Formats: sequence, structure tokens, C-alpha cells
Amino acid sequence: MEELATVYARSLHEAAQDADRFDVVREQIGQLADALESDRDLQVFLFSPYFSSEEKKQGLRKAVSDADDLVANFLELLVENHRMPALFRIRRELDRLWDEEHRMLPVEITSAVELDEQVVKRIGDRIGEQTGRTVELTAQVDPDVLGGLVVRVGNTVLDASIRHRLEQLRKQVSRPA
Repeated sequence: MEELATVYARSLHEAAQDADRFDVVREQIGQLADALESDRDLQVFLFSPYFSSEEKKQGLRKAVSDADDLVANFLELLVENHRMPALFRIRRELDRLWDEEHRMLPVEITSAVELDEQVVKRIGDRIGEQTGRTVELTAQVDPDVLGGLVVRVGNTVLDASIRHRLEQLRKQVSRPA
């Protein structure tokens, strides 16, 4: 069975696509999710069963008065169906759909030392050429790598680090003959 948040997110995605407003809708849902995440009182108000759906809708109308109509109607639907706590998962699914639509591929490069920006860019460009997707590139330093690189492309990890090689060698040496 498909998760409830996925169903809501896909429905909102389709409606926003039909109206050619997906970018705006995704951004506004993200802003509300960020606000909810940082404001405990707002969470209590919108998630608590002690407040009626009508009270929540009135509060939402005031809080998101300048929101896109699709967003405002969607939020009211979530309130009516007592599904506001799913907003965080809905946001993640909308982000995933946006990444998929824009053929975004997250690539994370980890090295023992700071890499030159041009080197990181060339690695990202090469991965983009091979996959035919737009690379969303991040680079980080982790001294535990010891040397070499660990490259995470989507869900795939390419570990060419010295630490990994040492671990493989240790396993071979400790294996009984």
C-alpha cells in the first residue's frame, strides 16, 4: 500500500503541474514545513486534537494569507482530514518529485583534504555526462578517509579511499589460509 503522504504529494504535484505552478507550490509547502519545524507552538496548534478543524483553518488562513490558492486549499484539506502531521513527509516527496522532474542527481564527494574547486567540478561534470542528469554536487572533508575519494552518486557509493583499501587488506590478511 502506498504511503498516505505520497498519495497527497502526488495529487498536489499533479494539480500544481496542471496549473503550471509546481515550483511556487513546492517552495511554499517547504516554507510552511520549515516554520512548523522551528515553532513548537504552531505544531501544537495544528497537530493537536484539542483544537477544532475550523479553528485550525482560520489560523492557517491568517498564517498563509499570501499563499498560492492551491497551497491554501491543500492545507485546508489536510486540516479537514486530520493529516497535518504528514506535511513533513509530503514535503520530502514533493522535493523528490521535483528532483526527478528536473533530473537532479545528488553527488557527494568526500576526501581527506580540501579538493580544488576545479577538480570537484570536473568530477561532477563527468558524472553528469555519463548519467545524462543534472548533478547537485557537494564536497566535504573527512580526515578518516586518509586519502583517495569516496563518491556517493544517488544511492551508489564508490569508495576509492585508502581507509577502504586498508580495511580490505585487513580482511584478506585475517582470513584463514
